[in-house]
Amino acid sequence: MSQRNINLYFHNMEIPGSLNKIIGQQKYPLLFASISGSHLYGFPSSDSDYDLRGVHILPLKEVLGLDTGMETLEKSQVYEFLEIDLVTHDIKKFFLMLLKKNGYVLEQVYSPLIIAATPEYEELKSIAHGCITRYHSHHYFGFAETQWKLFEKEHPHRLKPLLYIYRVLLTGIYLMQTGVVEANLIKLNEIFNLPYLPELIYQKQVGLEHSTLSDINIDFHRREYQILRNKLQEFYEVSQLPEVPTAKNALHDLLIRLRLKHSI
Repeated sequence: MSQRNINLYFHNMEIPGSLNKIIGQQKYPLLFASISGSHLYGFPSSDSDYDLRGVHILPLKEVLGLDTGMETLEKSQVYEFLEIDLVTHDIKKFFLMLLKKNGYVLEQVYSPLIIAATPEYEELKSIAHGCITRYHSHHYFGFAETQWKLFEKEHPHRLKPLLYIYRVLLTGIYLMQTGVVEANLIKLNEIFNLPYLPELIYQKQVGLEHSTLSDINIDFHRREYQILRNKLQEFYEVSQLPEVPTAKNALHDLLIRLRLKHSI
């Protein structure tokens, strides 16, 4: 499949209306909710579930009282024939995660696949730039290593971990170069132009979530994995990104305002 056709596949993707219904049924108000997982990364299969991630706002009485609300809410269900995995964190927990080298939560903030958002979400996107540091590279090193071990030990080898390896390494390299969070492998490959990726992406899109690879050159992909790891290390070492986050005070102010706003 050509790069152009893969791009069209991604850009024409419609967000099912049932996802909005799920979000509308949540117990607490949401700061925002976005789509993560394979749909965000650009290689969903026909049977891929929808990974919904968001930030909820506990009222003051459930933060200050003896009976406190849940910091993390998780729900997996089939709704209108869609398999949905929903996870939301309270604003305080999420903001603390943002202040750590956690690329996963940054990707949720900057996901273009937004299901719900408040005006303060745009403010959060601006503030979150001050959470990006050169040490986010460690998140992508660790994620890639975990996926490579998973990919290498499984027989037959699955396609999904292999795509995850390339996705996280390219995301990490691009972040170190530019300070921009880009989680979509199709868009990343428009920049890096790895010639073998379009076919791998296509196989995942037209196959099933747990598709396997019957004919795969492990040595080739091991070399590519090491090359990209080395590039991530190289760009980490020369990155002009800050050493520590600068957004703590702004996140603190936003947290207080949101808590008060939703406790009246």
